[in-house]
Amino acid sequence: MRGRASRPSDEAAVDLTPMLDVVFILLIFFIVTSTFIQEEALGAEPPPPQTNAPSNPAPAIIVYIDETDQIRVNRKLTDISAVRGGMERARAENPESALIIQAHPEARTGTIIEVRDIAYDAQMERVNIVRSAG
Repeated sequence: MRGRASRPSDEAAVDLTPMLDVVFILLIFFIVTSTFIQEEALGAEPPPPQTNAPSNPAPAIIVYIDETDQIRVNRKLTDISAVRGGMERARAENPESALIIQAHPEARTGTIIEVRDIAYDAQMERVNIVRSAG
C-alpha cells in the first residue's frame, strides 16, 4: 500500500437541498395565488303541495288472497276467472282508484302473481302488493 497514492474519486456529488427549497417555495406560491371555484349546492326544497289534488281520494280496489288461496274482490268472494270482471266493475265505479293486492303470508306465490298479471292485463295503472298481518 505504500506506493499507492489515494486519488480523489471521479464521482460528482450533487446537493439537492437548494432544489427542494425552490420546489417548496413554488408550491407555496401556487397554493396562495390560486383561486378556488365556489360550488353551488343543489336546492333540496320539496315541491309545493298540489293545489288540484282531490279532497276525497277514490277508495282503493282491494283484492284479498287468504291462506287457502280464496280470492275476494272488495270483500266479495270470487273465482280466479272472475277476478278481472270484479276489478273492471270496481274501476268503472271509481276510475281514479288504485288496486291493492293484499295477500296472506301463507298464500301461494303463484296465485298472487296470477292476480297481478290479471290486473296488468286489465290495464290497471296503480297496482300495489302488500302482505296482510296474518
